[in-house]
Amino acid sequence: MGDPAGIGPEVIVKAYRQLHDTGRPIVVGDADVLGAATGICESDLSIQRIETVSDARFDRETIPVLDLDNVETLVRGEVREEYGAASLEYIERGIKLAKAGEIDGITTAPINKQATKLAGSTYAGHTGMLADRTNTSEYTMMLIESDLRVTHVSTHVPLREACERVTMSNVYSIIRLTAEALSDLGIEGPTVGVAGLNPHASDGGLLGDTESAEIEPAVERAREEGIDAVGPESPDTVYVRAAQGEFDCVVSMYHDQGHIPIKMLGFSSGEAVSGVNVTIGLPIIRTSVDHGTAFDIAGTGVASERSLLDAFGVAVDMARARTTG
Repeated sequence: MGDPAGIGPEVIVKAYRQLHDTGRPIVVGDADVLGAATGICESDLSIQRIETVSDARFDRETIPVLDLDNVETLVRGEVREEYGAASLEYIERGIKLAKAGEIDGITTAPINKQATKLAGSTYAGHTGMLADRTNTSEYTMMLIESDLRVTHVSTHVPLREACERVTMSNVYSIIRLTAEALSDLGIEGPTVGVAGLNPHASDGGLLGDTESAEIEPAVERAREEGIDAVGPESPDTVYVRAAQGEFDCVVSMYHDQGHIPIKMLGFSSGEAVSGVNVTIGLPIIRTSVDHGTAFDIAGTGVASERSLLDAFGVAVDMARARTTG
């Protein structure tokens, strides 16, 4: 459900009937908070409190909520330790259900990092917790917006450290994880574009040697293993080429390099961002909305459910691909 004080409960309510038409959604959260969200969104959906997954009725008129009952008082739009602790509990329960095979995947509504820090979490977000709880050492995020997909060699680290992380082994690992994730999405024989680190991918060594020393050997190793990897390509054009269909995904060298084109594409339509965040490399499926808790509009019922619908759809596609593959 995400942070109780954010827009997560509202977008779940607004999206629920369409989610139900795609798969069989269960909400891990607080039933009273979800019930209040139905009022905010002027929805006629009812809430079913469940104790186990098998209790869920799965109909278009009722949201089954695995009720952790961990929100005593709710003040929307506020950062509170109580809400951070609650959102962490939702994630922990979802991970346990997925590891036990009781659910096919997890789609997460947004949490507030300040609130989870107040609750004692040392993680920057969901991803580190997911990796630790599943004993995963190699993982990264894939962002999806319309026809563009990007992955990252590094994310939430200072830029100087991000540059230091561009090593042959790290780049190769992300290329491999990317190719595997694209297959999970049902893409046969995916092509992976690999961005350079320096302007114009160093322009033949004039602007640095990271490409020749680290990225090119990583691409070559991936190609030797049968992965259709291409690069390093100039970062200022590779994303346009990918959006036009030349590559199924672009491996980005650092956070902003990959996030900026995704965010530009998402906002260019004039509507709310509808992107999807997929944690790849995990033994379980996890997707997420690509937006925050939006405390400024929490409780107004105006938040867009587009990103949640897309994130849930990607999780369903991945689950089906794993089942049939």
